[in-house]
Amino acid sequence: MEKRAGVLYLCATPIGNLEDMTYRAVRILGEVSAIAAEDTRQTRKLLSHFSLHTPLISYHEHNQFSRGPELIKRLLDGEDLAVVSDAGLPGISDPGTHLVQLAIEAGVTVTPVPGANAALTGLVASGLDTSLFTFAGFLPKNNKKRRELLALLASYRSTLVLYESPHHLRETLTELVTAWGDRPAVAARELTKRFEEWVRGTLSTLQAHFDEYLPRGEFTLIIAGRADGMDGEQPSDAPETSVYDAVMAKVTAGMSKKDAIREVAAARGLPRREVYQTVVAGEDEK
Repeated sequence: MEKRAGVLYLCATPIGNLEDMTYRAVRILGEVSAIAAEDTRQTRKLLSHFSLHTPLISYHEHNQFSRGPELIKRLLDGEDLAVVSDAGLPGISDPGTHLVQLAIEAGVTVTPVPGANAALTGLVASGLDTSLFTFAGFLPKNNKKRRELLALLASYRSTLVLYESPHHLRETLTELVTAWGDRPAVAARELTKRFEEWVRGTLSTLQAHFDEYLPRGEFTLIIAGRADGMDGEQPSDAPETSVYDAVMAKVTAGMSKKDAIREVAAARGLPRREVYQTVVAGEDEK
């Protein structure tokens, strides 16, 4: 008799408030043979809260390609396994996608166990259009790849949802204003937690707010898509525009030269000194 393969469960975990854990997720995490966890220390706290004692296996972005085949073997041997990230749904800006692909290729049943998700939680309460949206997660760390993605997303009419850490929030807001112009936007901080906060306005008012108040906690950014009237318009610092012209366009719009240089440098991933020298050289030519 052929042995039955196990089931791979993708279990959502709370993004902050433990009361958002579902009855089904608690039951499954208690029934499976083992749990593949992004951070075993964090997951152990979760299990302890619900008096669960299921064995944990470390499974994160640095070992997923070596650990994945090991987990598939256990599944094919008949064990049921669960995958969890630190918070929210595994596979959404967290490990999980590669294991799902391996499981499907191996003929293993993959079952999602829905629950909390920061992107959707932020979107539905943002007040922006929810009929069509694009989730972009964390922007690439590589400057060139980040600029390319921002240029691509600039033409999207759908509401845009991003994740950002407090350490990079202000820099990212500067890049978004430069790449997309000033649009309606919402910054949702510490969703479902004690200090949950919503800052609503535009990208520029969000900039001003977090220039005054130090960003704390993890952020979900929700930004309006490209408006109809923006067709054919090009951001002043699009790659096709020279560095000098991009800076001068911002100065003409009322921005100080220092701030204009800072924004263009951030958007293009260039050293400020290099942008400054380009502007000086351009002024000399004029």
